[in-house]
Amino acid sequence: MDIPQGSSTKLGEVDSHIATLQLWLSSSPYSRQERHMNLMSLSIERLKRYNLLEQPEDIDKAILHLTEAVLLPLPPLPDSGVCTYVVFCFFQLARSLLARFHVTRQPEDLEYSIEYFRHFYHSDLRLDLIGVPRSQIIIELIEALGTHVELEVDSAAATRIIEEMVALCRELLISDILGDDLVDAIVILKDSFYTAVGSVPVDAIDQVVEYIREAIPRCPPGSHRASNALAEILALRSSMNSSIGDSQEAIALFDKIAASQPLGDKTNPSRSNARLWAAMVADSQFTSYPNLETLEEAMSRVRTALADSSLEDDPELTLYLEELMEARAKYFHLTEHSQMVSSGPAQGAAPSSLQHMSTPDEGSIGWDARRNVRRTCSMTTIERQIQLLPDLISSALPGTADHGNYLRALADWYDAKFERTDDTTYLEKSIDWRKIALASTPDVLICIHLNELALALLLAYHRNHGISFLEESISFSRHVLNLPGTQGWNHTIGLQLLRQGLLARFRLLHHREDLDEAVLLLQMSIDHICTIPPDKLRDACTWVAIARVSGHPSVSTAYETAMSWLQTSLVFAPTLHTQHAHLLAIEEANKIPLEYASYQVQTGRLEEAIQTLERGRALLWSGMRGLRTSIDQLSSTHPALATKLTIVNQDLETLMTSIPPGSTGDIDEDVAPGEAGTDAFSNFLKKQRTLLNERDALTSQIQGLRGFENFLKMPSFDMLRAAASRGPIIIINHCSLRSDMILVLHNSPPSLIPTAEDFYHRANELADRLSDTRKKHVLESMQYKRALRYVLEELYELVGQPVIDKLHELNIPEQSRIWWCPTSVFCSLPLHAMGPIPSKDKVKRYFSDVYISSYTPTLSALIKSREPSVQTSDPVSLLFIAPPDTSLIGVGEEIEVIRRSLGSSIDSAVLEDATSETTIESLRHHRLAHFTCHGVLEEGKPFEASFILHGGSRLTLLDIVRSRLATAEFAFLSACHTAELTDGSIADEALHLTAAMQHLGFRSVVGTMWAMADTDGRDLAEHFYTSMFSGEDESLPYYELSAKALRDGVQKLRREKRVSLERWVNFVHYGA
Repeated sequence: MDIPQGSSTKLGEVDSHIATLQLWLSSSPYSRQERHMNLMSLSIERLKRYNLLEQPEDIDKAILHLTEAVLLPLPPLPDSGVCTYVVFCFFQLARSLLARFHVTRQPEDLEYSIEYFRHFYHSDLRLDLIGVPRSQIIIELIEALGTHVELEVDSAAATRIIEEMVALCRELLISDILGDDLVDAIVILKDSFYTAVGSVPVDAIDQVVEYIREAIPRCPPGSHRASNALAEILALRSSMNSSIGDSQEAIALFDKIAASQPLGDKTNPSRSNARLWAAMVADSQFTSYPNLETLEEAMSRVRTALADSSLEDDPELTLYLEELMEARAKYFHLTEHSQMVSSGPAQGAAPSSLQHMSTPDEGSIGWDARRNVRRTCSMTTIERQIQLLPDLISSALPGTADHGNYLRALADWYDAKFERTDDTTYLEKSIDWRKIALASTPDVLICIHLNELALALLLAYHRNHGISFLEESISFSRHVLNLPGTQGWNHTIGLQLLRQGLLARFRLLHHREDLDEAVLLLQMSIDHICTIPPDKLRDACTWVAIARVSGHPSVSTAYETAMSWLQTSLVFAPTLHTQHAHLLAIEEANKIPLEYASYQVQTGRLEEAIQTLERGRALLWSGMRGLRTSIDQLSSTHPALATKLTIVNQDLETLMTSIPPGSTGDIDEDVAPGEAGTDAFSNFLKKQRTLLNERDALTSQIQGLRGFENFLKMPSFDMLRAAASRGPIIIINHCSLRSDMILVLHNSPPSLIPTAEDFYHRANELADRLSDTRKKHVLESMQYKRALRYVLEELYELVGQPVIDKLHELNIPEQSRIWWCPTSVFCSLPLHAMGPIPSKDKVKRYFSDVYISSYTPTLSALIKSREPSVQTSDPVSLLFIAPPDTSLIGVGEEIEVIRRSLGSSIDSAVLEDATSETTIESLRHHRLAHFTCHGVLEEGKPFEASFILHGGSRLTLLDIVRSRLATAEFAFLSACHTAELTDGSIADEALHLTAAMQHLGFRSVVGTMWAMADTDGRDLAEHFYTSMFSGEDESLPYYELSAKALRDGVQKLRREKRVSLERWVNFVHYGA
């Protein structure tokens, strides 16, 4: 403690003074007037000695001397009417008691110290006569009260103390206090509130913030202690009320403090502290508002702090960064097995930031991190904690933080026992203890614990169907949403729990108002700032399911919302890999376009149904195709805009088709040099967002031009029907709610083709049977042949016969071309080969014998394949991609028979030493291509489907997507699996090599649905090319002759070679 100035502090001199004063006091009568002054002097010397040696007996004796001096009869008063010696002793006694409390922690010392300081504060004693201004008394009392807050006091006492401290601090503002003393008071008030935060009302912090804001202008310029106090108290308030404004202001203040420190001082504690706080606030902000922006800011702040030499080994910061990196990996599906790590605030009660909270019906509940820890404990540990905690609860003062913590801990341990035993008795005990704990739960934690209680009650209802549990759960959830200032993640959880409770009650009691409110809550959750795009999509899917099944009037709005977030969630993902991973992660979302279309068909809106299917399928290809949209018209009228858009589109395509840096989520990987706080993946995301914003701005500008109003907008039905200009298109919408076949013509309205009642389930069975048999047996096996035969026969009954009947009804002549645009499982079924068709002559005919079939993933892809190509004067030529491979029999013969079929007008070349680079480059100089090599699939990795080239190098699907050919027309893929979907990919995205070749620029492509026999390529190719180059119809380009050529080649293969069913069914035609 401070001691009076002006006297010696050397130990020898102090001891000498003590001895002299003690001798005088022992030899002098109590009535001597000088006794007051000598007791005061002796106490001062004792305090000096205490400061030198820190021996408790010195401060004890000093307090005794001061007490005696105060209690002695007063000497004759001077003219001032004040005995300055007594006043000074009284003042020093209050200070000494406070000093001794800090050592002994005896509450009586603190209580008396506060009582004496309060006496000075409220009395009219002339403290100025002893050199003590009133402002000093206020500061001393503030310090003592702040110390009192550190004791275990109940909520009411803590609130009174904080209010008294704020009032005292406000008085300092109108006093003559010096700047540094005011800063001391601010810091004490801030520290005290941090200590009492669990015991005082939330609104009390507003008074503290307001006071510090008013006080800062009175503080010395250049001193950052007050600004730091304001930043820390704002950080605390942001964690209490999830205020994004408070957290941002706090971070800005910490930045200002860090920037004001000398650059050359590498170990500046003020800068280090500011960076540490900024990192912690950003991490807490991410927890309250989990989105990409707050995640990236948190990572940046933590990295910046770790770059500080004083913090580089900080274990807590390192853990923060590991958790944030893991969160980002989960966010973008960067690692196959990344798991979310909770990054909750200091109280540790918030759920994991990105964890999707499922309903009790779905099996898992979003229990917080404490349960995750208890879940790993042994049953013995659980039982021991349950036995120990009641004693701790009894020993704690009701209303204190410890009392509430023990109550909630006991509830958590009962949760753990319930999860371990599945005995609902323990769940009900947990609920009982949580209810008791509410009375001891501070305002700052009330939302969290109300949510936990509502969640436990909801689970109890689902386990034992007691409606009282459900009603209570709904009541507590409403309470959360009605609490003033409830924001952030807690508010989101409250919305989810109330919605789940209302839906459960609706299913039980069928009260329409419960359904209406649940739908409203879903809309609020979708619009909530804390709901990330994938979860917005999930909520929209839930809304759709509820509205469709119940016949709610919002069903169309629900579908439109889900479709919108389905597309937005892809923009949110920066690459094709992450986009596909997002679609896989939200399985129910992939059904939304099919279900919406089925609803539109049900309500008689066929044209809208076709537009919906176009809008919601093959999203990855559509997105890439949008980056390659034709800008010829724009270039002719607004060349500068066209150039800007082209550059942005090319840059975006480069990013989308790349492997993002740091995709493993390694904490030390790809830190960007010279950019503290950022890594390569952060920069990657920043660049993508910048490009997207530029593209959106350019698109809006272009759409404002006359004649470009529909630029890059979803095509109208009139535009889509142009895809049927060469022949009808049959769209098959395979949906569990209702399945439909829609026939599209270019010059008349679309029409429905009747489907059987069991259409959906029969199609699933056929697809499963074909797939399962192919996995278990080789293609040449009798088991597979029987399975394929059965599938083709059933398909004809299910699809083929109704389609042929409809085509006949519409007078579509046989041998016309038709296009299949399938969805779901039909993407893997051989529709072109359905049959045999019953006939009187008993000749086996299949669908392809009656109509010439082609496939297209979407109508837009078909329209794109017919766009005029870049004109070239180069003669038509065919490139063979034929790397040497001893395992491939007949490649040389295949090339020779094709060359004989070409005639003299078609040049050809063979690329044997093919790599991915040389293959793409060589294809630029040829309009036609014939691949004769191995094709392979990688399970769960559709972008790694590939052609095996020279020396084992590969041309992957992603390599193909990255490239583009301006003059390509037709490709024959004489390789295995080129039109087959990879296991683990999404059927409606059509991620196979044949579709990739279309995207590359080829107008038509022949591919294979499964593995092919080595000789089939040679045998089919001879007939195929003979037909295509026969010259029968010289008005059509070769790529438009390829579908008929494939049909003709297959027919001859069947007649002449007598090949088995699975070998000729294998070949399919895609495109124009």
